[in-house]
Amino acid sequence: MLRELPDDLRQQVFTHASWTDRRSDSYSRLAFLGDSVLGLSITAHLYPRLEAERYGAGRLTKIRAQTVSGPSCRAVAERLGVPDFLAAAAPDGVGQSASTLVATERVLASVIEAVIGACFLHAGYEATAAAVVEAFTPEIEHALDHPVDFKSSLQERLAQRGEIVSYDVTAELGPPHDRTFEVLASVGERPVGTGSGRSKKHAEQEAARTALEMLYSADEDEFEDE
Repeated sequence: MLRELPDDLRQQVFTHASWTDRRSDSYSRLAFLGDSVLGLSITAHLYPRLEAERYGAGRLTKIRAQTVSGPSCRAVAERLGVPDFLAAAAPDGVGQSASTLVATERVLASVIEAVIGACFLHAGYEATAAAVVEAFTPEIEHALDHPVDFKSSLQERLAQRGEIVSYDVTAELGPPHDRTFEVLASVGERPVGTGSGRSKKHAEQEAARTALEMLYSADEDEFEDE
């Protein structure tokens, strides 16, 4: 499907924001669209496949989150040859920064989301969803067999900077038998992620996941500012 994209969509998919004067010409909006299509595609695949008694909403959320995480999207991008496509699309004069950029996890994750968004616009949801599930099958199976602890992953990443994360319950919503917890993850006084869930543990995991996404985005922003 990637190779069948019209030239205009294909060009946008492989245009980083730092390579154009008009941000609307970059892959950012396509990545925004593709992120939603990716999430729905994986959810629609998992929901009928996994039995309700063993896989409640909280567990489904964690499996989906791991499947569509930055590392997972990067792995798919590399299997599909996205780094080579992106490097080939780099404008003249970019030089070494292009090599650095195409190896950045957040960039590759965003580009694969942009590919999904472009395929959705070109071929529609059904064809795109089928292709997404096929491309992400190794990540789906890995998430089912080897679930990731987002809290541990976040702490490991922060430890490299000498930082520690803390979690605070900011709200408890609903009656006691159907309670939803909202949690804020912070590093010192700096909020880094939020999450909600039917238990404090699930809410903390979701907060850690959003914090990791924020850190990936910050890494890309730092690259663009260089």
